Amino acid sequence: MDSESKVPGIKVVLLGDGGVGKTCIISRYISGTYDESSAATNGASYCSKNVNYEKVGKNLLLDIWDTAGQEKYRALTKFFYKDAAVCILVYDITRRETFDNIKNYWIQQLRENSSKNIVIGIAGNKCDLYEEEKVSENEAREFADEIGAVFELTSAQNNTGINELFLDVGYKYLDPNFKQTVDDDNKDENKEDHKEEKKDEKKKIVLNAKEAKKENKKKKSFC
Repeated sequence: MDSESKVPGIKVVLLGDGGVGKTCIISRYISGTYDESSAATNGASYCSKNVNYEKVGKNLLLDIWDTAGQEKYRALTKFFYKDAAVCILVYDITRRETFDNIKNYWIQQLRENSSKNIVIGIAGNKCDLYEEEKVSENEAREFADEIGAVFELTSAQNNTGINELFLDVGYKYLDPNFKQTVDDDNKDENKEDHKEEKKDEKKKIVLNAKEAKKENKKKKSFC
């Protein structure tokens, strides 16, 4: 019997509109790769990862399901989150409608079709495109607090917030009283420095765009 078979497994499902980056988040988390040319998911796909939650001295085998966000697949998608222990709702910070759909459609679907004890996470993806932001972090965080969800800004491209997202939903599953640590005292103080860092990152991305695209074409998405 291998060691992984002794680790309790939980089903984690990512939901959200098409094109918000669910597949890219999973690929970055599972394999450490980013493929901007990854195709839209048809139906659903599956990956798993054994994760150590050292603060509580436990491991969980995350069975991660990537689901299609297109409307034509929504009836099928319901079957994948009925027995989920964790659901991560993903929106694109540059597309207002993807956040509105979380509030007006996806969260309602969870309430109607999943366990009342399901752990919910919200990921504001593509935060590297902060200059094109259409949904503020404060608004998204307030909504997450309102529904008792974990919240994280993420970027699959820059590998920002991905590991933290999966760690925090896991800790929330293991301890329903888990509270995220948000450093409010330093938030405003570091805001301008953060913007300058992002500007520098963007310059590097633009300068290396052609080379990156060539490399990405050679890679295959793992999920």
